[in-house]
Amino acid sequence: MQTPAMVTVLRMMESLPEAAQERIADQLREYIAELMDEVQWDDAFAATQPQLEAAARRAKQQIRAGQAKPFDPDAL
Repeated sequence: MQTPAMVTVLRMMESLPEAAQERIADQLREYIAELMDEVQWDDAFAATQPQLEAAARRAKQQIRAGQAKPFDPDAL
């Protein structure tokens, strides 16, 4: 399915030499791959949101109970 925006871009690309069209296509493939990665990250993050919230609640409870220790990156 081609949207009006896609038709406009394709027409603009058609007016360019083939080498320029290839460069644009390469850049678009790269950009689309990055967008797909972002979508996957957002989906994964949304799927783990309940677990993250539960972990935050547990951490707050441990802090209130005096069971938490300050973070020491050198101890890792």
